[in-house]
Amino acid sequence: MDATYTAVATSSGRDARAVTADGQLDVQLALPKELGGTGDGLNPEQLLAAGWAACFSTVLDRLGQARNLDAKDIAVTAEVSLMPQASRFTLAAVLHVELPHHLDNPAGHRLVEAAHTICPYSTATAGNVPVQIVLE
Repeated sequence: MDATYTAVATSSGRDARAVTADGQLDVQLALPKELGGTGDGLNPEQLLAAGWAACFSTVLDRLGQARNLDAKDIAVTAEVSLMPQASRFTLAAVLHVELPHHLDNPAGHRLVEAAHTICPYSTATAGNVPVQIVLE
């Protein structure tokens, strides 16, 4: 099966640069202050949160269109946390989904549930990362 799209990025660690092959993303990475770093740059968890929020909101919009629901004003905020576990870290996530008034109903809630079952970030982490969805 051929990929529809492949993103390519290179980095040599948490205190280095991350650069995409097309040069559209070129950011300084830094270990967060909470982990003993300077915090003077982005970290992988922030990048994951930004990507997941963007992907999830796009899936909501596309599903909404397919269901004749106006979902373009749904905002998604993703929180990605590092969780200490024995001698390593794992991830946990919370997706805050701000539903506009006209979608704060069973149809809107079903839309969010469906998005979580098909969003590529959600399916990639299913069974590996605990995810809580909070409707707001």
